[in-house]
Amino acid sequence: GRKHAADVAASLAGHAEVVVVEALVGKDAADHVAAGHYVAELVPVEMVPAVPAASTLKVTRLSDVVPENVSWLWPGRIPAGKLVTLDGDPSLGKSTLAMAFAAVVTTGGTWPDGSTCAFDGDVVLLAAEDGLADTIRPRLDAAGADVTRVHAVEGVTSTDPDTGESYLRPPTLADVDQLHELVARVGARLLVVDVLMAYLPAGTDSHKDQDIRRVLSRLGTLADSTGCTVLLLRHLNKAKGGDPMYRGGGSIGIVGAARAGMLVARDPDDDDLRVLASTKSNLGPSPDALAYRLVDGNTFGVARVQWEGTSTHDARALLADHGDGDDRPERDGAAAWLEDYLTEHAKAPSKDVKVAARREQISDRTLQRAAQQVRVEYVQEGFPRSTYWRLPDSHATTGTTDPRHSDRGATGATGATGPDLHEHTDSDATESQSRQSRHGSETGRDCTVCGQRLLLVVAGRTVCDRRDDAHNAARLASAA
Repeated sequence: GRKHAADVAASLAGHAEVVVVEALVGKDAADHVAAGHYVAELVPVEMVPAVPAASTLKVTRLSDVVPENVSWLWPGRIPAGKLVTLDGDPSLGKSTLAMAFAAVVTTGGTWPDGSTCAFDGDVVLLAAEDGLADTIRPRLDAAGADVTRVHAVEGVTSTDPDTGESYLRPPTLADVDQLHELVARVGARLLVVDVLMAYLPAGTDSHKDQDIRRVLSRLGTLADSTGCTVLLLRHLNKAKGGDPMYRGGGSIGIVGAARAGMLVARDPDDDDLRVLASTKSNLGPSPDALAYRLVDGNTFGVARVQWEGTSTHDARALLADHGDGDDRPERDGAAAWLEDYLTEHAKAPSKDVKVAARREQISDRTLQRAAQQVRVEYVQEGFPRSTYWRLPDSHATTGTTDPRHSDRGATGATGATGPDLHEHTDSDATESQSRQSRHGSETGRDCTVCGQRLLLVVAGRTVCDRRDDAHNAARLASAA
């Protein structure tokens, strides 16, 4: 039967060849033999090689395509079912950020900007640089993730061709078929590759565009067909400054294949503050940068992300070579303006502060450095959350009264503060007025007590900052 035929074919391998012949007479071998001819007289037939079918183009008429809205894992920042890069130097929290993202996805929680994760699901991790027990699990716990929905790929089972024994080898992105099956089976919405270079297949040159696109095209197909976002973490190269698109490690083809890109960097004005900024946004406008700190996660000594609202720094500014430079006078002037602005407004929306600063020809970068210099506090309120700026000793939330002098305008507070107000000398008053001269702009009004020109524009203000008895009494009378 078939087994015998297979055995015969195997025994003839290397010893025989196939020759197609036809009868010398008649239609077949029977006619050939009946006519008295021998096998050797069969006529060989020259076989014409089969011509493969010509390749054709697959064409779609766009009128047949039904338009769809872009689906977002994180609205405006991380698209669903796409490749996304997350770049940054070591020790800035890329992996910790990825675990924070995983926490939102696995719980269907809220993103730092107040938007909701509409596509909750499982998360698949390829994490070559960190231990599961001492780092990854504690980070997930600290971030509040549902760890029953997180799956870490530790290896791929293979068979030794010489011994026939099974063993576990490290996974690579050549195992995209197995990854595809896993993502589909568990319903993953996020696949984290930390870091990308550790998972490139053997023989792949990370700096060759053709090699990279060959790997990432299959990964992109996985993302598109499953709706799972693939987050690719990369370290930065050794260049300084420059276009953020070219600062991630490896070929430009990596960020070219991604539909969105993000960068983490240290805030140039605050060594403890980090910034998450957009480097690429193909599917929508570039979102505002977000500030965060790495704080104690209160679990096994790992850190967690604490979000600090928006940042005025963009990716290019974050990668610039920041030195002390010669901007000190400009920064001091901006700090003086900002202090006066927040004195007048008590608590101001972040957007209003920036708009007002731009009217004064103060750049966003200088404004941020000025805010650091005067130790601005950032307060988040409302839903979606809005960020407000205030001076560190200001706790007023409404009105335009100078928060640093608010205790003088409330009649019920004079008992505690009155004696202290009388202890200041005229040198204090002189310094107060000189500070106004440096910081403010003239209002055209004079103090009703001493005639000193008032510089700070505050509604209802008629008395300057001098702290003698006459000025204190005038302030109290005005408040009454």
